[in-house]
Amino acid sequence: MTAAPAILENYPLASLTTIGLGGTARHFAMCASVDECRAAIEFARTRRLPIHILGGGSNTIFLDEGFPGLVIQVFISGLTVLDIQGGVVLDVGAGELWDDVVTSAIARGFGGIECLAGIPGTVGAAPIQNIGAYGQEVRETITRVDAIELDTLEERRFAGSECGFGYRTSRFKDADRGRFLITGVSFQLQPEARPVLRYPELAKAVAADGPMTDLAPGQPALGRVRKTVLRLRRAKGMVVDPADSESRSAGSFFMNPFVSPEKFSDIQKRWTGEGNTEPIPYYQSTGGVKVPAAWLVEHAGFPRGTRRGNVGVSTRHALALVNRGGTTRDLLALATEIQDAVSRTFGIFLAIEPVVVSPEP
Repeated sequence: MTAAPAILENYPLASLTTIGLGGTARHFAMCASVDECRAAIEFARTRRLPIHILGGGSNTIFLDEGFPGLVIQVFISGLTVLDIQGGVVLDVGAGELWDDVVTSAIARGFGGIECLAGIPGTVGAAPIQNIGAYGQEVRETITRVDAIELDTLEERRFAGSECGFGYRTSRFKDADRGRFLITGVSFQLQPEARPVLRYPELAKAVAADGPMTDLAPGQPALGRVRKTVLRLRRAKGMVVDPADSESRSAGSFFMNPFVSPEKFSDIQKRWTGEGNTEPIPYYQSTGGVKVPAAWLVEHAGFPRGTRRGNVGVSTRHALALVNRGGTTRDLLALATEIQDAVSRTFGIFLAIEPVVVSPEP
């Protein structure tokens, strides 16, 4: 007999997210196995209910009106290490906490995801968002994604090369959004690895604790990087901590925009033509010129600590919008105000990074 999860009614959604916003779900299920996930999907299908798949809730914003269908939170656990030629593979259940996996990998001396320490959420959400930080992205290590197709209940398996990864996106967020429930992810890591530090801020902070060459490869060197990453993230309010009101957010709210070199040249001319002497920071990238969204937000008139009622910009990082007892409506109004100001000032549209859950199927 197929295992069926408990289906709860009128479940408070704010308690499921790090930002603490949202109304109630008409139905809610916690699923700890593939069979339970299938049973929950079938429950919604037979009742023609919309479905939303939830991981750790760190990148999700529910509306004040709630969700009129079934919210499925995935709790599939498990971590298996497989030795392969040239490295190791970690097969991980979608419900495992991401930072727990990073910690476990580093303890074993496995490199490849150490710069992604401290990112909240679950493993199943990692490929959807192609999570990244400090010059590292999860697509560099993902070899396989296992999923259930919601329409057919069939199990599907995707190679990393089939996932359509891009900057903070994938096929699961874009072309196939709402089509699959991810049940597991496999990562290829390097044993006894030395970290590769591509991000200047991180490299400088790591070096401040002493030369990396003094540390043995594997856990000693990787552990130093993890410790430094957590320190940097905590200083920006980007480590989820119930005791830290600045972490009551959805992380980075806006994505760093990419523009063409020609567009960036026009923006620079417009900026300096208005009498501004501070140069606009930028990074050359294969996707064009990347402009830091945090800088754009602050220089469009929204410095850290800006408030609109009971929501506002974090006092520590201009990319984080913080809930201080407000509503989703308040938060999205502030986000729109920031987008409009950046567009007027720089001619750049800032895309929202968190998922704002639509009540529609």
